[in-house]
Amino acid sequence: MGSRCIIVLVLMVLLFPGSSVMAASQEKVSTLADQKEVAVTIYNENLALVKDRRTIVLPAGESVLAFREVSGMMRPETALLQNSSEQNGLVVIEQNFDFDLLTPQKLLEKYVGKKIGVVKTHPTTGEETVEDATVLSSNNGVVLRVGDRIETGFSGGRLIFPDVPDNLRDKPTLVMQLASRKESAQDLELSYLTGGLNWQADYVAELNSAESRLNLLGWVTLTNTSGTSYKNARLQLVAGDVHQVQPIFEKKYREQAVDIAYAAEAPRMAEESLLDYHLYTLDRKTNILENQTKQVSLLQADNIASSKEYLLKGQDYYYRNRAGDLGTRIKVAVYLSFENTKHENLGLPLPKGIVRVYKQDSSGAVQFVGEDRIDHTSENETVRLMLGYAFDITADRKQTDFKKLAGFGEYNYVFESAYRIELKNGTDEEVVVRIVEPMPGDWQIISENQPHKKISSSEAEWFITIPAKGSAELLYRANVRF
Repeated sequence: MGSRCIIVLVLMVLLFPGSSVMAASQEKVSTLADQKEVAVTIYNENLALVKDRRTIVLPAGESVLAFREVSGMMRPETALLQNSSEQNGLVVIEQNFDFDLLTPQKLLEKYVGKKIGVVKTHPTTGEETVEDATVLSSNNGVVLRVGDRIETGFSGGRLIFPDVPDNLRDKPTLVMQLASRKESAQDLELSYLTGGLNWQADYVAELNSAESRLNLLGWVTLTNTSGTSYKNARLQLVAGDVHQVQPIFEKKYREQAVDIAYAAEAPRMAEESLLDYHLYTLDRKTNILENQTKQVSLLQADNIASSKEYLLKGQDYYYRNRAGDLGTRIKVAVYLSFENTKHENLGLPLPKGIVRVYKQDSSGAVQFVGEDRIDHTSENETVRLMLGYAFDITADRKQTDFKKLAGFGEYNYVFESAYRIELKNGTDEEVVVRIVEPMPGDWQIISENQPHKKISSSEAEWFITIPAKGSAELLYRANVRF
């Protein structure tokens, strides 16, 4: 017997004299009718902390408590049962998580090798007869031994089972062997970690007609596939990447129907720091139903200054080789950015999620113009969204010269190459395109028709103005050493 078992037995003798180490044969069943409060804290990576508080009458001494309607994706090794009214009045001796749910197929599987009854109905008289049978197999149907014959397929009959096996439940259940100091109604709180609960932030941004300002609406989207519902729950969300040790048990994945439930006019969620994460608390209780996707309001901010950028970015491979034509009608990317500051009516930690951007057309109808995913964004950082590619702004890039100046060893090459980038603007307005060229090795721009800026050790940047319905050129020559 291990030292841990000895300690438990000693505690049993000291705290609960006269009790035996064998569990009581009759279960005490607790359902959601006993529940007084439930709190759910959901993290980003398929993880949630559930605190389920129930008032349950327990007998003195040993008993078995079936704590029903817990999460079907509970991590049982994290379960902790506490008596909030009397901390030393209860000891958990053993616990078992029964998540094998009652279905006809599961019932058959449990009775393989055992006897059941087979009910058959006479096709003309309607008389029913019952025969004993032994279940031989339940794979892809049922195979039975009935008397001295083997039978399969029972479209015209029924199967009768004498009982439901102990570990087969209609709801996910945590079964605990307990020892209580006295018989009384006890306030018990079961805390555990579970999978099957996820949340993400979803944002809707609406641009004004000048594309200079936007209104931002943030939603929290919750998805519950944990196998149970959490009614009238206190809800909190943790934004941040919490490290988890990978569990060793096999995860179960199920296809689920999704029901969308929108929260009407919900207020902004309260936010606070939690270690190096951010904790968001809904100021009212809510229902998180099984197989449901639910949305609650996270934030709303109006009149945020925004800016649009056209970006053309190159590659560094063509500085090493003779390339010639590097592409015609190259698409120019469109970016939208804004500052997450209090000055711009924001200044909140923004959880990671997808920002979907809309703009009104000339008739006033709102049209979708692009979306991008953002990471966790703290206060005073810039939010930058890639919306798509411009239809009327294109580029032609060509290598106009290439020569090798030196190179006799693996790291002793010197190349000189020249480039022409022709930009075309088919719109009715003047636009500015930002060109960023990745530069390999030790590099130097030795000639250019427009000035560049060295924005990093490996990037050169130009801003090129293109007139309405017109074009512009960037010409430059670079020297690179490897």
